[in-house]
Amino acid sequence: MKPREVRRYDEPGLVDLARDGDVNAFAELVRTYQNEVYTLALRVVADREMAADVAQDAFVRAWRAMSSFRGEARFSTWMYRITVNTAFTQRERAKKRRTDSLDDMHLEPEAAGPTPEQAGEAAGLRTELERAIVELPASLRVVVVLKDVYDWSHAEIADHLDISVTAAKVRLHRGRRQLREDLWPEGEAR
Repeated sequence: MKPREVRRYDEPGLVDLARDGDVNAFAELVRTYQNEVYTLALRVVADREMAADVAQDAFVRAWRAMSSFRGEARFSTWMYRITVNTAFTQRERAKKRRTDSLDDMHLEPEAAGPTPEQAGEAAGLRTELERAIVELPASLRVVVVLKDVYDWSHAEIADHLDISVTAAKVRLHRGRRQLREDLWPEGEAR
């Protein structure tokens, strides 16, 4: 039996091979989606180190579950769902074992606003928007990110978070309102 040849960017073929246990095919899928998975994780957990851990763990979970991937959704959608679930799990674990170390304690007050690194990455409103999104409560932040960044439907968000569609819409409305209030305080020009 001759092994199947798959073009570098033939995603359905890579998925089929990975489902059959081909490590190289899965590695190509990881290379394809690693940036998107990390970015989603970062937006959900709002911590670079934790986001890197989430992304790595999400790919490990995907590899272990690859044989059960039915292909009803695109691989990217499936991967995003695994990432969000992993992010929630990691965040809950971090809350349970959170302790303050001397390294984390600051003796001097920190300056308000974005860090120099954030300011260097993006300018103006983008930096402010990223800051405002990070400051949203997690229950609102995840809905705003999934809807406004990843364009998930209200039904997909509700299903994924195990809430009603109405609750997803309410959280989205509250999150957007809080972002507006934070970015443009009353009376400030837009």
